[in-house]
Amino acid sequence: MVLQITRLAPSPTGALHLGNARTFLISWLLARQQGWKIVLRIEDIDGPRIKRNADRELIDVVKWLGIDWDEGPIYQSNRRDAYAAALDQLIRNGFVYPCTCTRKEIELAASAPHAEDGATIYPGTCRGRYASIETAAKESWRSPALRFEVTSEAAEFDDVFGGHQAYDPPSQLGDFVVAKADGTPAYQLAVVVDDAAAHVTQVIRGDDLIDSTPRQMLIYRALGQTEQIPTYTHLPLVVGTDGRRLAKRHGDTRLSMYRNSGVSAGRLLSLLARWCGMNAASESLRAADLIDSFRLGDVSKSPIVFTDADHSELLG
Repeated sequence: MVLQITRLAPSPTGALHLGNARTFLISWLLARQQGWKIVLRIEDIDGPRIKRNADRELIDVVKWLGIDWDEGPIYQSNRRDAYAAALDQLIRNGFVYPCTCTRKEIELAASAPHAEDGATIYPGTCRGRYASIETAAKESWRSPALRFEVTSEAAEFDDVFGGHQAYDPPSQLGDFVVAKADGTPAYQLAVVVDDAAAHVTQVIRGDDLIDSTPRQMLIYRALGQTEQIPTYTHLPLVVGTDGRRLAKRHGDTRLSMYRNSGVSAGRLLSLLARWCGMNAASESLRAADLIDSFRLGDVSKSPIVFTDADHSELLG
């Protein structure tokens, strides 16, 4: 029987909030129920957005919740050679091309995308424009980013939570960035390289990243690793009363804030448990107490709305 492996992959671009915690808890509960191995990966290559010592804080607060792991932490910043090797393979095999478009010319961020960010489909401006990366740099007087050239081949997968998903890459994805102009690997490439290296078989994450899956599948195929494409489970997000993904605009929902305010891990876990379809409420509740009662089928198919009442409940 093949060992199933999942991962927790926080980014130290800010503190973990309640939405992150719910996704992490569901990942952890599934893994501990079914005997999966858990890898902790710190996604810390997003340049200036990385906050000093944020990795230590997020590791500490995850432990405070009672969530553990079996391997790691593995830091992306220590794996640049692996990303460079994968990128070189994509270049040699003709899967990518240089792009000198500016952000003003096309709004397409290279960091982890979110559906509400309004990312547009790249129109292919630089596809076939330059003979080589060196030519692109010389003619444009700027360092090019590298884009993955999508084909008309359909990208389909069966999501454990959301069912069958099918994408037409040219019209729904467009050519996407795999390396920024400064050479930093983009989110899509780094995730594939890391998941493949760790032999990850199960990816559980928010459904704001569901359209990252077909992009990542295309990269797996281009790298000759189709057999390593994981099984995906995309969960509805925690949102504010405005229906938008939980963020600073909804107030301070950081786990560290609640912890520093005297909120017990049990009280916070009680709220998360309710958001996961369980009825468990106790100041002394532990994450381990939820393992036997958790059922993925009990998780709401709709987004979870975080309200002022929830906030007040936590702060007592």
